[in-house]
Amino acid sequence: MELTLILHGAELVSLLMLVLWLLHFPIHNAAIVDAGWAGGLALLALLYAWEGDGWLPRRTLIAGMGFIWGMRLAGYLLVRIIGRPEEGRYVNLRKKWKTNLGFKFFIFFEFQAVLCVVLSLPFLFPVVNAREGFSRIENAGLILWLAAIAGETIADRQLAVFKSDPASKGKACRRGLWRYSRHPNYFFEWLIWLSFGLVSIASPHGWLGLLPPALILYFLVRVTGIPPTEAQALRSKGDDYREYQRTTSAFVPWPPKK
Repeated sequence: MELTLILHGAELVSLLMLVLWLLHFPIHNAAIVDAGWAGGLALLALLYAWEGDGWLPRRTLIAGMGFIWGMRLAGYLLVRIIGRPEEGRYVNLRKKWKTNLGFKFFIFFEFQAVLCVVLSLPFLFPVVNAREGFSRIENAGLILWLAAIAGETIADRQLAVFKSDPASKGKACRRGLWRYSRHPNYFFEWLIWLSFGLVSIASPHGWLGLLPPALILYFLVRVTGIPPTEAQALRSKGDDYREYQRTTSAFVPWPPKK
C-alpha cells in the first residue's frame, strides 16, 4: 500500500512541477517553484489520505494538518512572487548556469517533485494505520502543530507590517518575535515539521517520518534558509543587520544580548 501511494504521489507532483516549469517562462519568475513545493506537499497529504485504508479520523487529521500548512505557505509565497521581480537566488542561478537555462530549470523543478515525495513520509504512515483511537503522542503532535502554525503566522504578519512602513527601509525587523530570533518564521516552520513527525511515529514504521524534520532543519539552518537570507540582508541593510546578528539569536527565540 505504501509503495502504491508513493508512486501515485510521485506522478502527481511531477505533473505539477511540469506545469509550473512551463508557467515560469511567460511570467519570467522561477521562484514559483517555491509555492509549488508547498502546494505539492499539501496535495500529497490529501492524496494519501484519500487512497489510504487506515482509520478515517487519523487520515483526516494528518491530511488536514498537511493541507492547511501547505496551502497557507503556498499562498503566502505566491503573494511575494506574482507581479514582483524574480528573487535573488534564482537571478544568481541564471548567472551561474548561463546556457541551456530551460533544461537546467526543468531538472531543478523536477528535483523539487522528488523532494516533495521524500518529505511527504510523515503523511504516509498514519493513513495506513488501522488502529482506532489517537495516542498521546498524536495528540501532542496536534497541539504542537497548532502552536507552531500560530507562531509562524504571527511572525509573517509582524514582518509584513514592518516592511510596509517606508521608515523601515534598510533596517532589520526587531518587532515582536523578531526581537528574540532573526528567523522566527523558520523556527516555527521547523516545529510544524516536528509535529508531523510526532503524528507519524505513532504508526508502524512511522519513525521514518522523523527524517523529513531532520532534513528541513538542515536545509533551514545550513542551506536554503538562513545562509542566503542573511547574505541578502547584509547586502541590503549593512551595519544595522550586523548589529542585529551580534545581539539576536539566529534560530531559537532567546532574549537578545545587551
